[in-house]
Amino acid sequence: MAVTDKAISAIKSMIIDGELKPGDRLPPEKQLSERIGVSRNSLREAVKALSVIQVLSVRQGDGTYVTSLEPELLIEALGFVLDLHQDAEVLHIMEVRRLLEPTAVEKACAHLEEADYQYLEELMAPLGPDSPVGELVEADIAFHHHINSRCGNAYLVSLLDGFASATARARLWRGLTEGASVGRTLEEHHRIISAMREGRADLAKVYAAAHVAGVEAWVIRGAQAGDDTDSSAPVPVV
Repeated sequence: MAVTDKAISAIKSMIIDGELKPGDRLPPEKQLSERIGVSRNSLREAVKALSVIQVLSVRQGDGTYVTSLEPELLIEALGFVLDLHQDAEVLHIMEVRRLLEPTAVEKACAHLEEADYQYLEELMAPLGPDSPVGELVEADIAFHHHINSRCGNAYLVSLLDGFASATARARLWRGLTEGASVGRTLEEHHRIISAMREGRADLAKVYAAAHVAGVEAWVIRGAQAGDDTDSSAPVPVV
């Protein structure tokens, strides 16, 4: 095990064992490095790594603290990672979302109220084939987040939110507008809303799976056709 990894593992164990709790300050650097058995430089590298993934928060002049460790905070880095992936990896990412999001939609049905349905319908109402890409992306992210946020599982919500990169989705929506597919995509959103409103969680789950699978198929066709539109950017899901 690399020295830095040893330090990371030690801090992780301290958190898991409850010795360090959310909001706690880490022991002084000299004391902690001696306890773990690593150099202070190696400990600093470990702290940097854990701060990148939001496990630790370094406060200049104050010390290093354990963050809140809330799911949305810990998975925040996922969106950044997804932005770095290109076509082949994105298809795998889309497959994961296709497996997870229908379940979130199904679970959300039990928690949605009339105000939620009104919000979703009002969100979709002004959109159409001629809507600016920015508006489509913003509404799409809000649509999926609102439904997923009602599933009752904070980790599932955070994970799915990690897929909701505005930068990545913008590319896909540009492709959909070029392919005259906006109308169909928006109709799929309305179909999901209708099924949930009718209390058909099973049907909403099927519609959600078909929705994500349809976009996945669109991306695959584009890759096979040698789509080079903004090829430096990643391709996500809506």
